[in-house]
Amino acid sequence: MANVPEGLYYSKDHEWLRVEGETGTVGITDHAQHSLGDVVYVELPKAGETFAAHDTFGSVESVKAVSELFLPVAGEVTEVNESLSDEPEKVNNDPYGDGWMLRVKLSNRGEVDSLLSAAEYEDYIGSLE
Repeated sequence: MANVPEGLYYSKDHEWLRVEGETGTVGITDHAQHSLGDVVYVELPKAGETFAAHDTFGSVESVKAVSELFLPVAGEVTEVNESLSDEPEKVNNDPYGDGWMLRVKLSNRGEVDSLLSAAEYEDYIGSLE
């Protein structure tokens, strides 16, 4: 079973969101990185770019496929994990820690309520198998 930490929010696109005040940190879930296989390249936006909820914000390339990344909530990118350009394997090794992808200033804090809890996400990925 995939690692699904409590205290985060999850999308059906397999991104996670950690909310701290008005800032959200985003990455892909353990389930997603496991499904992708070895990540070899991560394409991320630049700080200052803004996105609506569910917009594509980048992509992850693995030995198996290229997958788009979707922002679970609207916001302005305030920080990008630059270390992933040299060490994309962090996404596989630590998807909820060093493998985070970007931080956004939340445009609408209420959008968080539409995301899944850890238990709901576990049920969702269980229904996919």
